[in-house]
Amino acid sequence: MTPLTRAPLGTAVLSGVAPFGGEPVDLVLRDGRIAELRPHGSAPEPNRFGAEGLVLLPAFVDLHTHLREPGGEDAETIATGTAAAAHGGYSDVFAMANCTPVTDSPERVRHVLGIAARTASCRVHAVGAITEALAGKQLAPIEAMVAAGARMFSDDGRCVDDPVLVRDALEASGRAGTVIAQHAQCGRLAGSGQINAGAAAGRTGLPPWPSTGEETVVARDLVLAADAGAALHVCHVSTARSVALVRWAKEQGWPVTAEVTPHHLLLTDGEAATGDTRYKVNPPLRSPADVQALRAALLDGTIDAVATDHAPHPAAAKAADWCGAPFGMTGLETALAVVAEVLHAGRGVDWALVADRMAHAPARIGGITRFAGRPIAVGEPATFTLVDPRARWTVDPADTAGRSHNTPFGGLSFRHRPVATVVEGHVTADRGGLFSRSAR
Repeated sequence: MTPLTRAPLGTAVLSGVAPFGGEPVDLVLRDGRIAELRPHGSAPEPNRFGAEGLVLLPAFVDLHTHLREPGGEDAETIATGTAAAAHGGYSDVFAMANCTPVTDSPERVRHVLGIAARTASCRVHAVGAITEALAGKQLAPIEAMVAAGARMFSDDGRCVDDPVLVRDALEASGRAGTVIAQHAQCGRLAGSGQINAGAAAGRTGLPPWPSTGEETVVARDLVLAADAGAALHVCHVSTARSVALVRWAKEQGWPVTAEVTPHHLLLTDGEAATGDTRYKVNPPLRSPADVQALRAALLDGTIDAVATDHAPHPAAAKAADWCGAPFGMTGLETALAVVAEVLHAGRGVDWALVADRMAHAPARIGGITRFAGRPIAVGEPATFTLVDPRARWTVDPADTAGRSHNTPFGGLSFRHRPVATVVEGHVTADRGGLFSRSAR
């Protein structure tokens, strides 16, 4: 990992931070680890940084990031995408396989990880393709890619629609001890859908993308995962019925996890019906009732994790007409703000819940709990983010560390924002200038 700003902090004290929003403490860092958690205001020590009022959380893990490199560097690179991740509070991202060429072989897994080792501002984990070239015809060499360093497998952007291939993939991933992450989109039902079926499609005249196109694949794959006894992860759940299916499968004890994106938690198909291509995403923004079901499922644990589906695109591509514009939104730098806003609901933010859904659970699903999503405790790696809970900031699409500006949240105001991220004692982002000030 290449730090974004400077060498390791060495021995340092963060004064007055609030772990999970609780009582303030003085956090002592030494040799890349948490050395002490002292009562706030304890005896002075050199290299002290004032962090009063900031919430201390484990750094986040994103299971679903499109970094575009290789092949899509006009939209994003591993360097720019991981810089955006660091500014969003992330220590780890899972890089989806839909690059050019596709990450569908051990050599290509090693190529992505090699670029990350030279240029990344956070840890990058390669997601291998389930099928060769994402074509949905021939299974990619899953076990060989695991040996090369792949942590998860997905054809995201496309659905593996063939149930025999899904069964074979689950069996292979089960042998390798990894997870299949499915983009649920039945080709026959979703067709050339562009916008949520129902009122949004009727208002715009655009081809409808019905919820059944997602739900039938989710139902099928849950049964296949149960039969194979292998882990299935459902990408970007977007409908109330998908939530109900996942909840039922978990009640049966089946090996399933699920994620939701920030944009599906906050936005509805009403925004998409304006025709603004910033709101064009796959799966599409759904109804207000779906949004409420997703929020409830995140709260009760039916949905395990928040994942951004960060999908950068150049401005010229998004400026096309709706059907000509690509699906996708950026999300790494706004995810925490959106999730905190959704979970706030006038009661204050449950920061322990935020940490579970954005750090602990995704680290567990991705198999990286040895070093990511760790507790805030003495002896643990100094890997955390600092959040300003009173930031009151407005999203400016141009103010991003990423290369593309296609955020759906431009102009919206939020109350919470990551201001610094540290990974194993390395400062990887410092938007608030905390570590640029002279230590006391």
